[in-house]
Amino acid sequence: MILHCNVSYTSTFSLVSSSSLHRQDNPDESQATVIRRRHNAKSLSLFIRHNRDLKLNKNPNESPETFVPPRRDVDGEDRSKLLELSLVTRRTPQFPGSIYAQSASDVDVASSLPSLRNFLGSDGDDDGESEREMIAKALEIRRKVTKEIIKESLVRKGRFGITYATNVTDRVGDFVDHVMIEAAALKRLPEFSESRFNLRARKVIEDSNFVPLVRWLKHHEFSYNRIGKIICMSKGNLDSIRIMIEWLKTIHVKGEFIGVAFLRSGDNILQRSREELDEIVEYLESNGVRRDWMGYVVGRCPELLSFSMEEVKSRVDFFLKMGMNQHDFGTMVFDYPKILGFFSFQEMEKMISYLKEFGLSTEDVGRLLAFKPHLMGCSIEERWKPLVKYFYYLGISKEGMKRILFVKPILYCTDLEKTIAPKVRFFQDMGIPNEAIGNMIVKFPSLLTNSLYKKIRPVVIFLLSRAGVSQKNIGKVIALDPALLGCSIGTKLEPNMRYYVSLGIKIHQLGEMIADFPMLLRYNVDILRPKYRYLRRTMIRPLQDLIEFPRFFSYSLERRIIPRHAIMVENRVNFKLRYMLACTDEEFERRVREKVEGRERFEAGLDSEDSQPLDETISDVEIGFSDSSGEEVEEA
Repeated sequence: MILHCNVSYTSTFSLVSSSSLHRQDNPDESQATVIRRRHNAKSLSLFIRHNRDLKLNKNPNESPETFVPPRRDVDGEDRSKLLELSLVTRRTPQFPGSIYAQSASDVDVASSLPSLRNFLGSDGDDDGESEREMIAKALEIRRKVTKEIIKESLVRKGRFGITYATNVTDRVGDFVDHVMIEAAALKRLPEFSESRFNLRARKVIEDSNFVPLVRWLKHHEFSYNRIGKIICMSKGNLDSIRIMIEWLKTIHVKGEFIGVAFLRSGDNILQRSREELDEIVEYLESNGVRRDWMGYVVGRCPELLSFSMEEVKSRVDFFLKMGMNQHDFGTMVFDYPKILGFFSFQEMEKMISYLKEFGLSTEDVGRLLAFKPHLMGCSIEERWKPLVKYFYYLGISKEGMKRILFVKPILYCTDLEKTIAPKVRFFQDMGIPNEAIGNMIVKFPSLLTNSLYKKIRPVVIFLLSRAGVSQKNIGKVIALDPALLGCSIGTKLEPNMRYYVSLGIKIHQLGEMIADFPMLLRYNVDILRPKYRYLRRTMIRPLQDLIEFPRFFSYSLERRIIPRHAIMVENRVNFKLRYMLACTDEEFERRVREKVEGRERFEAGLDSEDSQPLDETISDVEIGFSDSSGEEVEEA
């Protein structure tokens, strides 16, 4: 048997018997039986060697011809596939023995694309537009290849996960372009003139310390979003990132605020020298901003690092001219760092002018901003003006608004629709008129900063259900003492209520006492005990006197109750608690004289016995008890 191969572009061959060779010389005879099969590595090598031997034997003087498949037209899609095959990092696995650029999706060798070398080496009839399009596609494919190389470096050398490496690579587009440019530039060097692009790209990534930097940034709690933005800001100079972070640590910038300082301090932060930044920090420190506060200030207002030294000085002088000293300025910047670098001069001047419309002087505005610098961050159109109109609707005067501004300035930064209006509607539903609500706000501005559902409503429910206040009097109680709504139920209201009940006061009586004097629930129990003890044991007064006049607990024991009781005992007169305490010293002395003169007239027989009220005289037993100091008397 003799093996004879018939060459065709479809890469098939025939196994023909020796008789078939004879029949080829005699075309009249029957055709040989052809067995077609796909080639593999062995059959292809056998075919090439046998074909070469046949040609050499037939024409020994001719040089062997190189097999070139016929060229065929290539459309745009095939061009893109060929271009991608030429630039990918890893070749598509080929069929064993294949001599063409074959795609993994090809079902047959016959469907393979033309030779890549033959295609790229063709004359090319395309116009310039097609060439530019192919160059753009080539750059895009090269960019994808570079991203794959960066991702591979992160996974292999940095020991990052595939997902994390992909997320970082997708966010460092500028660095990818930098690697492409530097890798292309390395080809000019003799040692890299014959090297592949992949090798040069890996060399650029290794020299830039990209992978260790990503690991270091992740260790400092940087997210991959911030890592990508910071690396793109460096414009290829990755060492400047590490230098800047080390400087930020020297001024106590910590944690996630290091990334905030990078991203909000401007694009030129990495180009500024350490001397310029140190000069800004030293100037702020000389004006009251302590060194250990500097990290907090820069972390919350990194725009300071983008200012020139002249602008920083002008901003500091803007506040110092309002009468602030260095201590006030330092604490103001620490409380609200944005006030120094976030707002423009026009915005700050507009806010100062608006505050002066409330009747404040420049020094008053300075003290107000030093106390609550967050006012500078409130919008005049969105916050201040609607709130001022609402206060006018509630009957609050300009002086009342000024008092609110000094007592609770943060109220002007509170959302009107979500925070203030629901509370006002709640008070209106309780039957409190608008004028009384306005007086409540002026008297106790913190009322509008307390939570409606966590503070105000629970206190109202406590007063109605536990303290004995009736539905009719609840509005009166809140209007007279709105500070009750700011008290804690567990530590203030509940202990006071239990103390009054322990004295023998009924719940409904306690409710009437609270309606008459709501401050009763806000006193400290330790202050109430000695007053009650003096009332019952020294003054020998019944509990009913206390129920009728609960304001007794509001007067000082040492400065009013004891001195006036001593005068009454000395002059042998007696008054109800209301007439004894609720008057000035001159009025009390006048009442005592009138009572003494009336008793003297009665004793002289000038007045009848019925004209002398018995409850306003002091008995001999009480006089004797007051003279015997230190003797304990049991409660009646």
